[in-house]
Amino acid sequence: MKLLEEMLILLGRVVTILPLMLFAALFMGRRSIGELPVFDFLILLAFGAVVGADIADPNIPHIHTGVAIILIALLQKMVAYLKIKSRKVGSLLTFEPITVIHEGQLIVENLRKTQYSIDNILLMLREKDIFNVRDVRVGILEANGNLTVMKNVEKNTVTLEDMNISRTSDDLALPLIIDGKLYRKVLVQLNLDEKWLMDRLAEESVYNLKDVFFASITEGRSLHITLRKQTALNIPPIYH
Repeated sequence: MKLLEEMLILLGRVVTILPLMLFAALFMGRRSIGELPVFDFLILLAFGAVVGADIADPNIPHIHTGVAIILIALLQKMVAYLKIKSRKVGSLLTFEPITVIHEGQLIVENLRKTQYSIDNILLMLREKDIFNVRDVRVGILEANGNLTVMKNVEKNTVTLEDMNISRTSDDLALPLIIDGKLYRKVLVQLNLDEKWLMDRLAEESVYNLKDVFFASITEGRSLHITLRKQTALNIPPIYH
């Protein structure tokens, strides 16, 4: 009987807490559901912690959980209002967008700041049907972690290039060097060797693989290089 009573209490907690959470989520608005800036992510973590503790521990007064949910929703609503009214508050509570690709070059310093790896960026580019970094004019990592891309003019979805009948497969770029590490299987697949690669790198005044942050090669043997040490780039500032 005691076990049944505990189960009924647990069921009652779940049944009463879920409608309250739904109401709080609708009250906070769709922005906090569709995106996850830093503060909203913390709000969701707080929701999970409060509700999880309430369901797992019957000794916690149920009314306290309800009050905590209401207070968390009110706090999120207040902070959202302050972020709209004051850009300074908004910049303190979220990440600024940052440029990670400029004119086909990965920005090494900015990637390190965001702690995104080359693999992360390449994955997000492929999700946008972009298989060559060279095709990107500007790539911006947004506050919610998404990558916004502006392609070069000739690589837009519908262009004169797309109307050209004699298209080539030169757009598929295979990662060849990542953070100084050479992937020899790519050279083998293209019937190339390291001597050919070193000769091509020498043409760009690069004599050590460790100096290369990222390099890709197309099926047409076109090599694209981003060096570890980059000269000052004229990157336009991006704000919210």
